[in-house]
Amino acid sequence: MELPRRLGALDATVIVIGIVIGSGIFLLPNLIAKSLPSHVAILSVWIVSGVLSFFGALAYAELGAMLPATGGQYVYLREAYGPMCAFVCGWTFMLAVLSGGSAWLAVTFAIYAGYFVPLTPVMGKVVSIALIALLSAVNYVGVREGAWVQRIFTGLKIAALLILIGAALASPQRAASTGPDAPVSLGNFGVAMAACLMAYNGWSYVSFVAGEVRDPQRNLLRALAIGMAAVGFLYVFANVAYLKVMTIPEIAATERVGADLATRTIGPIGGTFVALAVLCSITGAVNGCILTSARIPFAQAQDGLFFARFGKVHPRFLTPSSAIVWSGVWTAVLVVSGSYENLFTYSILAAWIFYTMSVAAVWVLRRKMPGAERPYRMWGYPWTLWAFVAVSVWFMVNAFVTQAGPSLMAFVIVATGVAAYWGWRKVA
Repeated sequence: MELPRRLGALDATVIVIGIVIGSGIFLLPNLIAKSLPSHVAILSVWIVSGVLSFFGALAYAELGAMLPATGGQYVYLREAYGPMCAFVCGWTFMLAVLSGGSAWLAVTFAIYAGYFVPLTPVMGKVVSIALIALLSAVNYVGVREGAWVQRIFTGLKIAALLILIGAALASPQRAASTGPDAPVSLGNFGVAMAACLMAYNGWSYVSFVAGEVRDPQRNLLRALAIGMAAVGFLYVFANVAYLKVMTIPEIAATERVGADLATRTIGPIGGTFVALAVLCSITGAVNGCILTSARIPFAQAQDGLFFARFGKVHPRFLTPSSAIVWSGVWTAVLVVSGSYENLFTYSILAAWIFYTMSVAAVWVLRRKMPGAERPYRMWGYPWTLWAFVAVSVWFMVNAFVTQAGPSLMAFVIVATGVAAYWGWRKVA
């Protein structure tokens, strides 16, 4: 049984924006300022990462229009490279990328909720699990209900960011001069880029619900193009706002850059405003992850590459109900165990391996399936495709050189997927 197409262009667009903009833009500028003591370099790394992500989105738009099926990225890899590659991708995203990211966001939600109500460590975990359970229940009941939650919280987070940016740009406050920018190494630029790509992560997730988007040949392109353009605009101008009011050493010294900026430009209520903005932003991101993540095991189960239960559609709600429940359970386990942080950190590189392979699948499938209908063809092909692949390869090599431990663990996660695939084939 297939999932019905109930998502329109607006729903797909808010899924892109709502998942990508989590808490990163409020927190990660601190890490980037530590690596890049230069105004030009900081803005450049956000722009380069945004352009790179946009090129990737264009590739996914071609693939989604050509193969508008539930599972998205999993389906692209299956058609381009075969079932093992697709299985390992699904395994990696289920085990670490999506679940680890959702758990990390849920824990961050509890931390910011503590701004209003003091929470013990145990209470914090209860709040995190409650958020996951509530949003899982909404998406269990229906994809339209999940989409409406996504619309509401994406709208709130966009409004909050625009207010924060506008208040800073209109403020008479200016950062004190600290002299000329310090030189920046290519290695440090790569480290900062890893943080930026973490903030941009999630643009590919809309592909997982491609089978539920109406007129996917047009709407996936619109969602990816408009969504990533909006995210890039907000991210770059948020950093312009930070750099206008705060010095780079000040940004590097504070873990809550957004809160500090709001306090300086809005006043004492600024901290409360940002805490509410982060709570809304995280809620939208977690909801988007739950809405999309269950579609991967659903697609795998439909192919006979995962437990059949995960491929069932609820007879009344017409959702992949079992996949939603068990994805929520696994995310809650990661919250309770505390292993989400390492998993999420390690999985960024692992995820980027599959993003790169998926973008390269445009080139592979144009040769493998030349007669297939392609309602949209990637803009700037092949230059945009090879630019994405080249920069991605450099990024991954640089990550392995500068952060050998996490990079090695990323390959371990992928290796467990290969082992699981062969184990599954033996017992299936």
